[in-house]
Amino acid sequence: MASTHHEDYRLLIQMVRETREREGVAQSDLATRVGVTQTFISKVERGERRLDPVELIEILEALEVTPTEWISEYLRRRRIEHGNHTVSRKISS
Repeated sequence: MASTHHEDYRLLIQMVRETREREGVAQSDLATRVGVTQTFISKVERGERRLDPVELIEILEALEVTPTEWISEYLRRRRIEHGNHTVSRKISS
């Protein structure tokens, strides 16, 4: 499992911060929308607090961003950073 210091996770939190700023939403306003503290949002954006998938989707929805489109952009940027050499793994059921 990737840590908060993994390059892919750093990209993810960078994009969360960029999205929040692009939407013109302060950390405190986002925190209110999500039902968490401003400190929580700050720690997420600094990489001190790891987001789980449900929290990520809640944040994206609070920013009125479509999660599937956002994740597609994340994957596109991730491929660029990896030089299009990412390995896809199937989730076993």
